[in-house]
Amino acid sequence: MARRRIYEKYIKRGLDILCSMLAILCFWWVFLIVAVLVRVKLGSPVLFTQDRPGKDGRIFRLYKFRSMTDRRDEEGKLLPDDERLPRFGRILRSTSMDELPEVFNILRGDMSIVGPRPLLVEYLPYYTEEEMHRHDVRPGLSGWAQVHGRNATGWEERFQYDLYYVRNCSFRLDCKVIFMTIAKVLRRSDVLVGKQIPAGRLDVARRGQERKV
Repeated sequence: MARRRIYEKYIKRGLDILCSMLAILCFWWVFLIVAVLVRVKLGSPVLFTQDRPGKDGRIFRLYKFRSMTDRRDEEGKLLPDDERLPRFGRILRSTSMDELPEVFNILRGDMSIVGPRPLLVEYLPYYTEEEMHRHDVRPGLSGWAQVHGRNATGWEERFQYDLYYVRNCSFRLDCKVIFMTIAKVLRRSDVLVGKQIPAGRLDVARRGQERKV
């Protein structure tokens, strides 16, 4: 237990900084190519930003490459997500290339390489007291839940995987998540592109809240 605390407190953040800096220095050209393609095929702005809860519930600005267009109907309203997600956007999502800018979130200290994926701020009121512990650590580019189904699993199951990671965070577990993530990305497995994850308690709660407004 003491060894795990040392890793979390002193080593994990140092590895995040080192790895994110190496990724930026070695693959800056990939970022540039993807940015140009996004600008040409999907328009401007190139980056999609959104507020997400981080460690201890602190809100930060998440960066991604945009994957949808701004297509609107005759009344000027945005079309449904699936209709604004072209083939190029689907490729970005299925290969996780849209998440490359999150490396800068890692460098800033908003995120870690491995940790629970940061969800929407609007879901915070629906967490149980136990589920709030997913914010005891920095959110991750990938996590234990992602390598056990990515976004194809339901809310309850994903939260259990997240809490398992929080309770068992270690260098060995992080390495395992990284290697499993690489394998899943290469196979493009367990990902729903342009679809919602299976409906769960948070989806139902959000819809109920929207009806009251």
